[in-house]
Amino acid sequence: MNFKMTHFVVFITIMLMMSCKRPQAKLVELRGRQIKITDSLQGMDSILNYVATYGRHIDEVLDKKLAFAPQKISKEDGPYNTSEGNLMADIVMEQANPIFKSRTGKNIDFVLLNFGGIRSIISKGPVSARTAYEVMPFENHIMVVRLNGLSVKKLISFLVRNRTTHPISGIQIVLDKKDSIRSVEIQGIPFDDNRDYLVATSDYLLGGGDNMIFFNEALEVTDIDYLIRNAMVDYFTKKDTIKATVDNRFIKAD
Repeated sequence: MNFKMTHFVVFITIMLMMSCKRPQAKLVELRGRQIKITDSLQGMDSILNYVATYGRHIDEVLDKKLAFAPQKISKEDGPYNTSEGNLMADIVMEQANPIFKSRTGKNIDFVLLNFGGIRSIISKGPVSARTAYEVMPFENHIMVVRLNGLSVKKLISFLVRNRTTHPISGIQIVLDKKDSIRSVEIQGIPFDDNRDYLVATSDYLLGGGDNMIFFNEALEVTDIDYLIRNAMVDYFTKKDTIKATVDNRFIKAD
């Protein structure tokens, strides 16, 4: 092949390659429309049947009886503490403390949750995983916070001043007839504002939810990777009967 023929072949090859190259696509216009989800929309049987299988399985898991409640458990049955609030706080204490201790070698001193986080009563009768989802529909994690004595003092003052039956466990507050603090005990020992305390709460409250801004003063925070709702399910699973009462953890003395 001579020199001219070689150049001719190269030229033809380049032209063929250029002719095969597709032009780059460009977005010219973007259109959209809103489709309302109503009963008028017809479902596809193949998709509905496929989803229904999983739906039935989920219902079976959620509705399986785990325990029994001999009476209704409510967050509205006490002026200073309630049966459901006490149960919730006690569940967090019982389920979270072993995990926290295994990781840190320390015990949780007390628990503080919030009244508004409880979204349903526990009805008399069978208790299931669905019960836990109804009571605690949020993805709230249990957090353990180290607070100094001054911050805990603010926490106690908040509870006394707020007068909302926020769930507590491991701490007892007694008021006198004039609604002043008569005594505070944590794990049966008088409160000492010169020491630090380990408080189990939720990530929502840790962020200042429900105006609990004293948690912003945390000296240390431990996320134990445990949802409050999962703690409830685990608690229900190991209990035959769920009992909860209004007691003396927050009272006004006669």
